[in-house]
Amino acid sequence: MTPSGKNDGLILGVDIGGTKIALGLVDRAGKIITEARHPMVAHGTAEEGLKAVTDAIDSMTAPASAYGGFQSIGVCAPGPLDPRTGVIFNPPNLPCWRNFPLAERLRNIYSQPVKVDNDANAAALAETIWGASRGYHYVFYGTIGTGIGSGIVLDGKIYYGKTGSAGEGGHVVIDYHGPVCTCGKRGCIEILAAGPAIAVRARAKLTRGVHSRVLDLAQGNVAAVTSEMVGKAYTEGDSLARETLQETVELLVIWLGNIVDLLDPDILVLGGGVTTMLSPFLDEMKKRLPTWAENPHAADIPLVMARYGADAGIAGGAALFAD
Repeated sequence: MTPSGKNDGLILGVDIGGTKIALGLVDRAGKIITEARHPMVAHGTAEEGLKAVTDAIDSMTAPASAYGGFQSIGVCAPGPLDPRTGVIFNPPNLPCWRNFPLAERLRNIYSQPVKVDNDANAAALAETIWGASRGYHYVFYGTIGTGIGSGIVLDGKIYYGKTGSAGEGGHVVIDYHGPVCTCGKRGCIEILAAGPAIAVRARAKLTRGVHSRVLDLAQGNVAAVTSEMVGKAYTEGDSLARETLQETVELLVIWLGNIVDLLDPDILVLGGGVTTMLSPFLDEMKKRLPTWAENPHAADIPLVMARYGADAGIAGGAALFAD
């Protein structure tokens, strides 16, 4: 099962999610040379989950051989986890693993160096080494999709804090009277501005009898409305969709203002599917940021889209070995 051969530093980046494993060969310039996707067994035993990962890695042996193999394996996984030991603690969307020594098990199987890190941390590092924040020293990266994650990179190194738990920007509270987040706190930015929250607000508007293209896309079923439908309706000029996304933008600007005042970053990078949906509002977000920040230089901080979209986890895993 062990890939072999020498090359000029190809890395296998592995992105483990609740339903899929994405992986690819990445060169030292951050280019993804080849990639693949495989199903993840998240609800079986720990060994079944591991086998899903090794089956995916094994599938890359033949493609990798054309480039002389790969020299290391960098893995992105949902937290909580310990990046120093590579132990996966108890991620909600990977119930197969509880205190599972993923890095150690993969090292033993492949006789390769292996690192494991939180997906947002690793994606932040990839953007800093190869992507939108290359050349910057104080980087804040946020990924907005079905949830909100973040990573902090200072002088080219991921900031972990004392215990490795730093960077949970999605659970910064901006409304303590707000809805209860999955983490148990009220009013986290994740429960207010991630994809599901956009859908919730759109549904609430539709129940008041407002006509919208969103409802057409949901085939008349308010309960079936998704954030993707809101985004599509916005591109078609729908006013309810625009209002819903505008509210999301305002919430995110408040959040980013807090981040700016806390960290004083020299760049803000946003990735994830919802960020792509909100890209038409990016200039507006930048203009409004000083309204919600005490930092006198807030208007000068670049607010940019991430380089790596759906491949952020693959690039992130590889970035763990880019030094």
